[in-house]
Amino acid sequence: MNAIAAAVAASERTHTGQVMVAVEADLPLDALWRGHTARQRAEQAFAQLRTWDTEANNGVLLYLLLADHAIEVVADRGLRSRVPEAQWAEVCRRMQQFLREGEHEAAVLAGIEAVTVLLAEQFPTTDGVQHEDELPDRPHLLG
Repeated sequence: MNAIAAAVAASERTHTGQVMVAVEADLPLDALWRGHTARQRAEQAFAQLRTWDTEANNGVLLYLLLADHAIEVVADRGLRSRVPEAQWAEVCRRMQQFLREGEHEAAVLAGIEAVTVLLAEQFPTTDGVQHEDELPDRPHLLG
């Protein structure tokens, strides 16, 4: 957990975006009853964790559903309009390589690294000025 929080903090020093990580062992019972997918649950987590609530609308949630070995990346509207879906899918593919081998922390760190590149391209820091850390850096354990 500390390595992930440190990676998020380091990432956010290179851009003005906000990175959040959420991990869930399995879908909650109500989500199962409703037939929700990992994507739908990730979107719920994005809202519940207020990842959307950033000044520049450039928050990103990396969501892992361990029971299904599912990974979802949910980007706020400021990023969705700038980064093609194929690039978000590539982030998921990178993470999936580690997740298949049971290397959960390595999967998250690879995701943070890939998202950092995208955020630094679209929302670079200006004049080396540190921006406000709007969201917590520590991963959220859901469920």
